[in-house]
Formats: sequence, structure tokens, C-alpha cells
Amino acid sequence: MKKFVIILILFTFVLFFSGCIENTQENSTNKQNILNNSSNSQNILNKSIEEVTEFKQINISLQKSPIFLELGEKGCDDCQAMKPILAQVAAEYGGKITVMSVDINQSPELAKYFGANVVPVSFMILDIKSGNYTYLQEDDNISMDKFKAKIIGFRDKDNLEKIMDTAIQQEKNKSK
Repeated sequence: MKKFVIILILFTFVLFFSGCIENTQENSTNKQNILNNSSNSQNILNKSIEEVTEFKQINISLQKSPIFLELGEKGCDDCQAMKPILAQVAAEYGGKITVMSVDINQSPELAKYFGANVVPVSFMILDIKSGNYTYLQEDDNISMDKFKAKIIGFRDKDNLEKIMDTAIQQEKNKSK
């Protein structure tokens, strides 16, 4: 009986926290302002963020540059609030970092592989070796463990720039 109750509690917990996540009230206000002003960013968004539906796209892009990969869905406010920010950093880091986006409802195979139980979730992918991705974790460590490399939730422009600057530095160190 105790096992059943524990399983029921865990199941309820997973259901409660699956889907779009919210961070803070302050971020919520900022995200709402971004959403309200995002119509002007739509043209930039369409040109600078690559929509991904299969692994092949990721693997080909990794031959040119590291990838910032964001997984989300249309019904998630945090995901939609990040789109204009991603478009800005994609334009600024063009050629150095490729910014890619996955709609988990249109690409369930990618969502499953990256463990997108909560959205938005992002990854800074540095390289691919023997069919395995190399990731930059938020603590600046390099890992092949995608679960340690998950960047969960809304991130502002400053945070994304820090991640991308670190990835560029890692790329420079690799070439030496």
C-alpha cells in the first residue's frame, strides 16, 4: 500500500511539473513585455533561428559551428518569450554559433532524445564525436551527458550571451 501511495505522489508530481515552467514573478513581467513586443521581431526570428525537425540538421550544422538548441512548444509563454531573445543573439553571434529551435510537438523523436519533459529546455552543443554530442554545461564544464547539460527554463539575453561566449572560447581553445 505504501508503494502505491508513493507512486501516486510521484506521478502527481510529474504531471504537475510537466509542461511549461515559470521562474519568478519578475521574469514573468519581463516575458510578458517581450511577448507584447514580439510582432516586430517575427521577421528577424524567421531569418535567424533554424527550425529543426531531425538529427541530420543538427549534425550538419555542427560541422560549421557550435549550436544553441532550444526545445519548446507554441502553447508555452516562456518558450514564446525566448524567441525574440534567441533571434537577437542569433543575429549577433551569426557564423560563430548556430541557434536552432525544436517544436516538441512536431518533432517528438528529438523531444524524447533530449528529455524535453519540461519546456523550454536548451542545450549548448559544442561538437559530435563518434555519434555522441559534446555539451557545455551551465557551470562551464564540458560533458557528454545531456542530462547534466540541460538548461531548463526561461533565460534572458545576458545569460544566453554568457553561455555563447563560453562556447566560443571553448571552440578557440579546441583549435589551438
